[in-house]
Amino acid sequence: MKPAFVIGVAGGTGSGKTTVAEGICDRVGQDNVVLIQHDSYYKDRNHLLAEERDKINFDHPEAFDSQLLLEHLNLLRRRKSVAKPIYDFCQHVRCDESEIIQSRDLIVLEGILILADPAIRDLLDLKIYISADDDTRFIRRLKRDVKERGRSFESVILQYEETVKSMHLDFVEPTKKYADIILSGSGSINMGIQVI
Repeated sequence: MKPAFVIGVAGGTGSGKTTVAEGICDRVGQDNVVLIQHDSYYKDRNHLLAEERDKINFDHPEAFDSQLLLEHLNLLRRRKSVAKPIYDFCQHVRCDESEIIQSRDLIVLEGILILADPAIRDLLDLKIYISADDDTRFIRRLKRDVKERGRSFESVILQYEETVKSMHLDFVEPTKKYADIILSGSGSINMGIQVI
């Protein structure tokens, strides 16, 4: 059987990756595609105290369980199912439960650092990078983390100032050079994506 086709959607936090990834899924049809978020693959830190977990730099490549993601991508490409981790963004821990994901013809992987890891990059048949200005990305992240992830304004702002901005410059933005396609994610979150 032919391996599943894998599209990677990368870019900074709040750039519009999820909007683009979900748009691809809608166009292809939910029965033909599976969407995997890199955020589900944060390393398991259940052994740490809450105060210690709060100090982790979640925007650094080392925050992710890349080996597990690679294992799962390889299985999905070979048309096997996987038990995808479920991550609790309020507590910064991996949940005991997992979600069984069945492979489909198309796999869409989205995340800020998916192009930073050469092994993950090599599994992507098409690499897309979403580019958006800093202000737009920060505002979108602030709204998302407060509304969807139960975070406080203060914690989101502090994290952005302490790690997110510098990690974007050090690790995310440089991966743009690996993209097959670069799209503009600036403007309304419901924008029509433009190729730049």
